[in-house]
Amino acid sequence: MAVIDLRSDTVTRPSQGMRAAMMAAPVGDDVYGEDPTVNRLEQMAAALTGTEAALFAASGTQSNLLGLLAQCGRGDEYIVGQQAHTYRYEGGGAAVLGSIQPQPLELHADGTFDLEQVRAAVKPDDVHFARSRLLALENTHNGRALPLEYLGQAHACAREHQLRFHLDGARLCNAAIHHQLSVGQLCQGFDSVSLCLSKGLGAPVGSLLCADQEVIAEARRWRKMLGGGMRQAGILAAAGIHALEHQLERLAEDHAHAADLARGLVELEELAVEYAESQTNMVFVTLPPEDAESLPRFLGERNIRIPSGKRVRLVTHLDIDAPAIQAVIAGFKAYYSRQNLSR
Repeated sequence: MAVIDLRSDTVTRPSQGMRAAMMAAPVGDDVYGEDPTVNRLEQMAAALTGTEAALFAASGTQSNLLGLLAQCGRGDEYIVGQQAHTYRYEGGGAAVLGSIQPQPLELHADGTFDLEQVRAAVKPDDVHFARSRLLALENTHNGRALPLEYLGQAHACAREHQLRFHLDGARLCNAAIHHQLSVGQLCQGFDSVSLCLSKGLGAPVGSLLCADQEVIAEARRWRKMLGGGMRQAGILAAAGIHALEHQLERLAEDHAHAADLARGLVELEELAVEYAESQTNMVFVTLPPEDAESLPRFLGERNIRIPSGKRVRLVTHLDIDAPAIQAVIAGFKAYYSRQNLSR
């Protein structure tokens, strides 16, 4: 029986078409700028996001870091969400490697800042303070697509205070599908965008930093310094090209599967299911404390993988189809049916 893995959309495996594209990719030395497949991917990403240029990086963590390093100097500060990936889950790279001070602010449940708090956090031009240099957003945040009106308001706030404006777009394509807009429309106003290929798009590795020529030139120097200069990287870039050409529009299927999963699980009174209107491919479920370890074990015995813990994130992706969703719902129901009989 095939494993149904809902732990993340990073567990996706390359399709046969993607593998064939990787095998056939023409390659060269990308550090010299001579890999035609990498060059094509970067041109595609720039066109997709509406920016001048793009740079292929090994991961979303690296492309976010490159964006910060290329736009902030030592002693500068970036304003970021307390729960945002660039602050909480990327090893403190901006501070450790760039001497860039994070100024974290609490985010609302929908991934938005209170922009008045952002304004209050901007430091005055005074030698006592770090220089406020950049505002970073994340789209999607916990699977929720940021409101369109808010994006314009945040852009205006950044410009009001002469802040650079960065987007961690790890799941930006999901947000675009949710809003039924182009990726470029959601990138308007941003100075830099990190676009990940290895989540819902299904590539095995890789992200792109998209920005103007000046930022990308600076980011390229930082990428080399960080050991991210890859040689015949066209084999990896080909997977990204295939993903953008064949697996972007199908993200709508993942969103539909997540909605079906939420509808099925909400029938269980033991669970608190979180699924907002702005949700894309994630469902959050709060379990009774006594089930935090035993439920994942029970499902694991049935080849269904979910995280352990009292509040779990279930993520749909291209390896999860409609029958898999029904199998997961049935697994949850079987567990609680058994629990109720034993109590």
